[in-house]
This record gives sequence, structure tokens and C-alpha cells, in this order.
Amino acid sequence: MGPLPKRKVSKTRRNKRRSHDHLTLSHLVVCPECGEYKPAHRVCPHCGTYKGREVIAQKEEE
Repeated sequence: MGPLPKRKVSKTRRNKRRSHDHLTLSHLVVCPECGEYKPAHRVCPHCGTYKGREVIAQKEEE
């Protein structure tokens, strides 16, 4: 026989262990160029700028 728990883990103890398992929301900031929300310290997916410079060329919308 392998190692087995001596006692049943209570619901409270189980839930306390799982209290940190939740997902967290990503931190979003407003892009100074286009005003859309974007992840902090990342290239804006809408306008392609980062720190005031165009890093990714965007397609012109017609």
C-alpha cells in the first residue's frame, strides 16, 4: 500500500488551498495615440504604436 491520507480533507481546508487558483484580469491602459485599451508595456494592437513611434505598419482601412 502507498501513502494515503489519514483523515478526510474538510471543505474549508480544501477551499483555503484553492483560494489562489483563480484567474486574474490583465492590466489595461489607454493608448495615447488612438485612445483604445491595450496591455501595459506592449505595442498597441489597434494602431501599432509603442512609446509614440509606429512599430507595426497598419493596413489602411477603406
